[in-house]
Amino acid sequence: MHLTFFGSSLVSCYWNGAATYYRGLIRALHALGHQVTFCEPDAYDRQKNRDLAEDPHYARVIVYTTEAERDALMEQAFAESDWVIKCSGVGVWDTELEEAVAARAGGSVMTAFLDVDAPATLGRIAADENDPARACIPRYDHIFTYGGGPPVVAEYERWGARVCTPIYNALDPDEHRPVKGVPIEYDLLFMGNRLPDREARVEEFFFRAARLCPEHRFLLGGEGWGWKSDMPANVTSLGHVPTARHNAVNASARLVLNIHRDSMVQNGWSPATRMFEAAGAASCQVTDEWMGIEDFFAPGEEILVAAKAEDVARIVRETGDEDARRIGQAGRRRALADHTYTQRARQMDAILRAPVESAV
Repeated sequence: MHLTFFGSSLVSCYWNGAATYYRGLIRALHALGHQVTFCEPDAYDRQKNRDLAEDPHYARVIVYTTEAERDALMEQAFAESDWVIKCSGVGVWDTELEEAVAARAGGSVMTAFLDVDAPATLGRIAADENDPARACIPRYDHIFTYGGGPPVVAEYERWGARVCTPIYNALDPDEHRPVKGVPIEYDLLFMGNRLPDREARVEEFFFRAARLCPEHRFLLGGEGWGWKSDMPANVTSLGHVPTARHNAVNASARLVLNIHRDSMVQNGWSPATRMFEAAGAASCQVTDEWMGIEDFFAPGEEILVAAKAEDVARIVRETGDEDARRIGQAGRRRALADHTYTQRARQMDAILRAPVESAV
């Protein structure tokens, strides 16, 4: 089948946390026999900050810059594709793209919305009765989300979605793997861009934990933190970390911390891409507490869970190298068994190849 995606970027992870998800899922879909086109705008300096020097073998990437190019790509997509899939958070012309895809529902080409930030999308449309996405939701043949579980599915159905299926983040074993020979220089690593709806939780789980453990070394990766003037003295900031360096950076810390955004915690069942990436590197992970974590990793055995900064500080002080290795290896085994992009792609493939009757 020919699948055309309209998304933020496949070739750049610069201010684009969905890149890893797109790459893993689309690569696995290609391996199952699908031909994929990925359309992305030249926006937010992503093309200037590509971390894929060449376009991937598993997708044709088309970059557009103008409204005319956008509209021509939409026409081309519906002329050559079996499915046209609009992803959330493109950042440029989202409303126009969503309305264009939804308007063509009911024809020979199937349509879908892939929501890579369902809690935020649902919160936005609930708050604004004039949000144009409300009218689009019932028209798509399928809604896919990369997180959210039962609460998100129920909410999408409340807004008229015909079918909603979570296709969770996952692990690409070829990309996310342990790295040998990297010395452990830090006690706790957190990688994540500075975002308004996560900053308070980062302040609690990372920065306050660092202040509680002045004798330990903390490492911070991600864009936006250079603006922070009150960085604890025991925190080293790396800035943007290209995906090619993620495995090595994970290996440089005894523990890897995951901090989810407010909306993800409120909905639950929204594991960040970083969780599976770090699991692939056999990192001993610490996560903030949220509903549904046990459906992905066993707390205390495959991952450690913290409810507040004091919990993070205790874990940093009490989890030795041997325990960290044991938990990290258990997390990797679980990810390889249950959470690979091949498994996610097979789930999506079954839907794509046996679609429901198109919306009218």
